[in-house]
Amino acid sequence: MNREEAYALMIQHTSSESLRRHMLNVEAAMRWYARHWDEDEELYAVTGLLHDFDYEEHPEEHPTWGVAYLREHTDTPPEVLDAILGHATSTGTPRETRLAKTLFAVDELTGLVQAAALIRPDRDVRRLELSSLKKRFKNRAFAAGVNREEVAEGARELGLDLDTHLANVLTAMQAAAEAPRAGATGG
Repeated sequence: MNREEAYALMIQHTSSESLRRHMLNVEAAMRWYARHWDEDEELYAVTGLLHDFDYEEHPEEHPTWGVAYLREHTDTPPEVLDAILGHATSTGTPRETRLAKTLFAVDELTGLVQAAALIRPDRDVRRLELSSLKKRFKNRAFAAGVNREEVAEGARELGLDLDTHLANVLTAMQAAAEAPRAGATGG
């Protein structure tokens, strides 16, 4: 499974532009961390693109349905499947690899970054400042669907303090907005 195949599968199963944007944002954050740790960037990107590809069509069975589909119809590496299962606490799948811990750590946080960018007058993540993101993180009424406990737990699992993790994901999303990948939806 390469990035282009993962992107095509995500598009095939997801019509919502906001959910597509979320998966592209998670891809950007995953790529950033892969480069940071000198890990396999393509593997991290594929994981980010596929982690929610089944959510729109099978919300009650997510991500179990998606992992079963990937096992049956693709050559997705087992570590990607485990990471996808591990990003949803409901599966009870332990996050044992850096890949799995990274997906869990960036998933919710990319949603917060995107929401913080969208309330700016220019709606531009490139102009979002870390201080503003930290303020939004502390305001639980803002983007109330973002599980702040999972964001903090994800940072701890990566061995990072929360501020560093916030800065890393913001930097990743800003860099992706500067030089969008093929298929990116912006923001």
